[in-house]
Amino acid sequence: MPGTAADEVLEDLRHEGEELDALVAPLAEAADERWTAVTPAPGWTVAHQIAHLAWTDERALLAARDPGAFRSEAEAAFEDPAAVDTYVDDGARRGAELPPGALLALWRSGRRTLAGALQELAARPGKRRIPWYGPSMSPAGMATARLMETWAHGEDITEALGVRREPTARLRHVARLGVRTRDFAHLVNGLEPPPEPFRVELTPPPAVGTGPGELWAYGPADAPQRVSGPALDFCLLVIRRVHRDDTALRATGAGAERWLSVAQAFAGPPGAGRAPGARGYGGAR
Repeated sequence: MPGTAADEVLEDLRHEGEELDALVAPLAEAADERWTAVTPAPGWTVAHQIAHLAWTDERALLAARDPGAFRSEAEAAFEDPAAVDTYVDDGARRGAELPPGALLALWRSGRRTLAGALQELAARPGKRRIPWYGPSMSPAGMATARLMETWAHGEDITEALGVRREPTARLRHVARLGVRTRDFAHLVNGLEPPPEPFRVELTPPPAVGTGPGELWAYGPADAPQRVSGPALDFCLLVIRRVHRDDTALRATGAGAERWLSVAQAFAGPPGAGRAPGARGYGGAR
């Protein structure tokens, strides 16, 4: 079904993966010592970051193809709330122990297979929901979540390698996910979600080539609770790679300000977040 929302986000997911692949492949193929460079995530190297993406793709594929098996696995893993971090860390550790070339091949194969499975689900008639560690998602929603994670962990890797990537128009998927997870972010922090809709107006990065004054806008134009500012800052905030005080985001209304203090686009516990003025790991896995 060409031209669907799933087609668009799957194509962008493919490009996001290929961009990160091009960055790390030379390290893996040459057994470069930077493959084991420490990233801002405590105890995680570049290899751990790629292993985590490969492991999460495997979990997403299981959820897409066998929802019952995924639910059983997740329930067994999370019987003890303290086991959440161990469950995720163990998946990254096992992958990071593989030879670099083998891990790179595993990640490549996994993301291709997952994309095919999501494309197949999206083409079927009727609405399809895929279970996950947070709310269930449509195939397009799962592809968006995978793009968000690929970009987020790519940010950790670029910090470790001391390189900078130009933001792309693909960030619009991360921004949209950040808006859609507003209520989830409140709930995971033990807060009551606000009952009213918010207005979010984000300025795209200059590199994406949008016209003057163009905004990525969400929510009713007359909503009294408002968030505005750079799209890149908002995307970094919802993946918890920047502290609220280190952004140029503006909040109008107490509810909007509170949301920016807990904004989170990824499933799982929020983690400690970043300290003001600090570059480093914010707890998103």
